[in-house]
Amino acid sequence: MKTSDFDYTLPPELIAQSPIEPRDHSRLMVLNRREGSIEHRRFFEIAEYLHEGDVMVFNDSRVIPARLKGRRAGSGGRVEILLLRRLEANVWEALVRPARRLQIGAKVEITPDALSDDEPATGILAEITGTGNGGIRIIRFSDETRLLSAGKIPLPPYIHTPLANPERYQTVYARVAGSVAAPTAGLHFTPELLDKIERKGVRYLFTTLHVGLDTFRPVTEDNPLEHIIYQEYGIMGSEVAEELSRARREGRRIICVGTTTVRMVEQAAYTSQYPGMEAFEGWVDLFILPGHKFHMVDALVTNFHLPKSTLLMLVTAFGGRELIEKAYREAIAQQYRFYSFGDAMLVL
Repeated sequence: MKTSDFDYTLPPELIAQSPIEPRDHSRLMVLNRREGSIEHRRFFEIAEYLHEGDVMVFNDSRVIPARLKGRRAGSGGRVEILLLRRLEANVWEALVRPARRLQIGAKVEITPDALSDDEPATGILAEITGTGNGGIRIIRFSDETRLLSAGKIPLPPYIHTPLANPERYQTVYARVAGSVAAPTAGLHFTPELLDKIERKGVRYLFTTLHVGLDTFRPVTEDNPLEHIIYQEYGIMGSEVAEELSRARREGRRIICVGTTTVRMVEQAAYTSQYPGMEAFEGWVDLFILPGHKFHMVDALVTNFHLPKSTLLMLVTAFGGRELIEKAYREAIAQQYRFYSFGDAMLVL
């Protein structure tokens, strides 16, 4: 297995720059693993593939205003900071630009997003206290209470069109702040569609996994087994764990909405006394590659992912290489919209 096995060429015009309105009118590709078949539908038709007794698991993490701008103390040079995760009070791991000039001891004055030379800083001072690979820095902030109010919702680097309504980059059920990117499979659901699905007798469960760096960072190692996946903080409550255990015992389908939900559920399964499920809270570092034995997932709702990404590797592990490669070829031929604001697939 090589990282190049998960590469493909995407015409740039197929990268969705803005979301479809309404949310549930995006396209939906339905893959049947047993039959190897592909259907083309609209997302609001997903209810036709769900049955009474099914359990759908969602990631209720909410995207934080993690994109900060500032001036380097002394030189006044402009700086961009993307918060990745909170390590302790006032201390965050973050990506910075320009990384080469921001080494240990450098200080940055956080500024309003619309920076002009005569605009006063926010009064928040950031100091680089540690370094990591790929532009990652450990930063201590002088005032964490006002930090997020100074930031903006970050969009992935491949989206160049400003988003008029930041809530459009949140799921309608997002409630636990902590992600730096949206769990995008959930962006297609509307309150009306959720009500329709619930009326079919489908049970909803919510877990939390705060989306981090690997959602937009490609694997650079030739051998994906050498890639160290970015840890993300996850929470699964005891009631959710008990309901999943009950569904598995009774043979009811467990349908995960998004790759982050799959990782959360599978991580909890690995740390539990299988076949039961136990509550979980902690760092999730499960890297799912082809050959992974799925314990708790029967179907998956997901978007179309970047080449060489850990997300595409997970989807391939679940759907099978032949079917997923066929699906991506067909999605390109049929001009599906890709990535965060793009179309979706349902893998059964």
